Amino acid sequence: MNFAAIEMNSVIALLTVLLVLLVLYKGIKVVPQSNVFVVGRFGRYTKTLNAGLNFIVPFLDRIAHRISILERQLPEFKISVITRDNVEVQLESTVFFRVTDAASSVYRIQDINRALHTASESIIRSAAGKLELDELQSSRESMNSEIAHNLKEAAIVWGIDITRTEITDVIIDDQTKEAQRQQLNAERERRAVIARAEGEKRAVELAAEAKLFEAQKEADAIKVKADADAYAVKVKAGADAEQTRVVAAAITDNGQPAIEFEIMKRQVNALSEIAAAENAKTIILPTDVTGVLGAIEVFSENIRK
Repeated sequence: MNFAAIEMNSVIALLTVLLVLLVLYKGIKVVPQSNVFVVGRFGRYTKTLNAGLNFIVPFLDRIAHRISILERQLPEFKISVITRDNVEVQLESTVFFRVTDAASSVYRIQDINRALHTASESIIRSAAGKLELDELQSSRESMNSEIAHNLKEAAIVWGIDITRTEITDVIIDDQTKEAQRQQLNAERERRAVIARAEGEKRAVELAAEAKLFEAQKEADAIKVKADADAYAVKVKAGADAEQTRVVAAAITDNGQPAIEFEIMKRQVNALSEIAAAENAKTIILPTDVTGVLGAIEVFSENIRK
């Protein structure tokens, strides 16, 4: 009887331990990093468990969904769009997103990837339709920002955050490529013509500037020469005036002999200049020249005395 009681107690204890272990297993949940668990009770959302150690009500609560909150990428997809200048092109795109509200991502939408794909197509077509083909190829960054902003507003109700969108390629048919090539060649020729015209214009401007500079320098040279001539005339006039003053003073001091001396001196100077001339072969002197010279000598001796 005692043995049976002991055995019964052992079974009850074992069952109790197992029950406690089961309760702990059902009530304690460890959520891995970069994941969240959505908890439901009787089919209804209760709470969201973040990374780490969490507790739930055993046997009542259950993990309904395990959601990764890492950033995800939609598979690249192609969209046919028509630009503002009526050119049909294909855009190769992708979308990067992450889950911010796990409950909304599982209870408000059934297929997140498909929903984002559909919304992206509509928004990308709308954004591309506002641009011409050249703008579409050169303004990818601004268009990516616009698409990401509009798609973020559309996806917020699904608990999704759009981190960025990328237009990875613009696919153009062969006819459009040929038209673009011809347009590019025409643009290059236009730029070359403009460059040549600007070069010729600059050459004419430089030639005109050179002529103007030359004229200015010639005018400066003429002005300098005129100033020099004027200064020479002024100096000569001053010298003549000084000479006249000296002669006048001599005349005042010595009277008539000084006048005769000046006249005779000038006659002698004139004769010297005639004799020094290169084309002077024969010089005919008046008979009174020797008298003049003698008179000068006598006058000089009288002045010294």
